[in-house]
Amino acid sequence: MPNRSQDPLFQLIKSLQKAEKRHFKLYIKRNSAKDDLKVIQLFDALEKLSDFDEKNLLKKIPGIEKPQLANLKNHLYRELLSSLRLLKSNDSIDMQLHEQIDYARILYNKGLYHQSLKILDRAKELAHQYHQDSFLIQIISLEKKIETLHITRSMQDRAEQLTAEANVVNEKRRVITQLSNLALQLYSWYVKNGHARNEADEKDIKAFFKHQLPLHADKLVGFYERLYLYQSYCWYAFIRQDFLMYYRYSQKWLSLFEKEAFMIEVETGHYIKGLHNLLNAHFDLRNFKEFSTVLKKFELFAASETANKHDIFRVHSFIYINSAKLNQHLMQGTFQEGLTLVADLEKQLSANALYIDQHRILVFNYKIASLYFGSGDYNTCIDYLRRIINDHVDLRNDLQCYARLLHLIAHYELGNAELIETSLIKSVYRFMAKMDNLTIVEEEMFRFLRHSFQIPAKQVKTELRSFLEKIKQYEKSRFETRSFAYLDVISWVESKVYGKTMSKVIHDKYLSSKHR
Repeated sequence: MPNRSQDPLFQLIKSLQKAEKRHFKLYIKRNSAKDDLKVIQLFDALEKLSDFDEKNLLKKIPGIEKPQLANLKNHLYRELLSSLRLLKSNDSIDMQLHEQIDYARILYNKGLYHQSLKILDRAKELAHQYHQDSFLIQIISLEKKIETLHITRSMQDRAEQLTAEANVVNEKRRVITQLSNLALQLYSWYVKNGHARNEADEKDIKAFFKHQLPLHADKLVGFYERLYLYQSYCWYAFIRQDFLMYYRYSQKWLSLFEKEAFMIEVETGHYIKGLHNLLNAHFDLRNFKEFSTVLKKFELFAASETANKHDIFRVHSFIYINSAKLNQHLMQGTFQEGLTLVADLEKQLSANALYIDQHRILVFNYKIASLYFGSGDYNTCIDYLRRIINDHVDLRNDLQCYARLLHLIAHYELGNAELIETSLIKSVYRFMAKMDNLTIVEEEMFRFLRHSFQIPAKQVKTELRSFLEKIKQYEKSRFETRSFAYLDVISWVESKVYGKTMSKVIHDKYLSSKHR
């Protein structure tokens, strides 16, 4: 995938849709002096570039000298944002409230404070309706300022009412801030480390969660208090691999939006993330039927006007739906079918590179590598795993570890005994040990791989049976779950023992579970 230009102005221009570009041209011609039309020249030149290159850019706009470029770029950036703000002013409730508060301030500064109070009163109703407490703080603050500096005679007991409102809103914001901080910190821990590796991780996460959780959190009733509470519980459960709790709180998360459907329009990003987490929960629990139901629901939503109102919603829907589709093929053992999605997926990832973070790319590469491994194409599997191994980013230590482990097993399947014995097995073991990432199952895997090259070929199946017996007893163990979640090592060993493809083994399990 091509590297994204790091120039902010170039990125902004490349993110614009046709209607937004057309609106900007009309806006800048209407609002700028003739001298500012150099901005349009700069815009046109940047729009035509495929990658940002300052030297090439200056060649395309001979009327602009290099010393002028920085100021012109800053000016163009501000004008683009102003144009977009004007175009999108009614696209979201927060922008509508910002606009109303701005109008109220303008009227107040003109000395028309009664008119200002009327606008603030309407804005307050809107903020209450959509649970926008952060705006309520601004509205009440301006109301208090007007009442403090002027005798409005707007109503009796005005001071007491505003004081009580301010206290209620401030307490709500305090709790929301505490819970949103907790959800963010837990998510950050997961992005860096993945699931809890051992009892020490589990103990630390439990202590942190208990300490940060507000008192009487179970009695909270506000939309945002419960949203961030459920998110916090989701990440807490997911890190600890308590997938049943993860499912329960993912469902609670979405139920909030089902009870107040108008909030889907207000918090579309949180709704999309909730669908993604519920899909993950069904995947982890192997709830095949429920997984398919939620995926269909997500795909219907992704085609809606709400999901396509902004690029970020469209792209996140694309990422999560495609991730779910790959997961579906992984858990059903339909690896070859899953691989038919890869070409279009990579094309879309490249087209939307501006919006997609490296963490998502790592996850996609691992899932695609797993599909190739399951289908028996070990060389291509290794190619995708190298994208992870060679990408030195400080993300998902667990994914870095399992990419190396799957890389090792792919070489085992290719019969690269010398490479494995001389360097690969030692380097992978050292890496995982350094990351404090070795479980009992993984220790057994390394023990088998080291030993397998030392025995006659006819004895390997016997060793595989012994290996299978050892690891199956850990299938339900909390801290061994990671090994089976990232790499279905049991199905891989069973395919070797029973002389079936890995795809066949997993698909048979899927069919069996459907008929229970």
